Amino acid sequence: SGLYLGWRNGMLAQGLYLVMGLFLPVYAGDGFGPAYLFGAVSAGYLLGYPLAAFTIGALSRKWNTLGGSALAMMGGSLVLFTLGVTWLHFAAGHATWLESLDKGWFRFIPADIAKIMLVSLIYSGTRRLK
Repeated sequence: SGLYLGWRNGMLAQGLYLVMGLFLPVYAGDGFGPAYLFGAVSAGYLLGYPLAAFTIGALSRKWNTLGGSALAMMGGSLVLFTLGVTWLHFAAGHATWLESLDKGWFRFIPADIAKIMLVSLIYSGTRRLK
């Protein structure tokens, strides 16, 4: 959302998603409410969405190229996974940080890179249509 809407509106859109999840089953697994949002091992990822959107929006504003968009999304991904893995480590009680990194980040890197490249190409193409 930060890429298309900018840092402010992207962050607000993700914040709205979190607020909606307090009252409606919009999260994966159909859970909702404060206990689901803050009690799930995935809560760090959810809470990281607004900050990732902010990061992507702010960086893509400065780097308005195909490569810049990809780098901005990598920065947002880094923010998202840092918060997500940190929360996961403590919520799941993993013995080591390496276990948390493996279960919460490393296994998702190839798919994340593929999605970043695809979205960068789509964004670059649609930006020319404006």
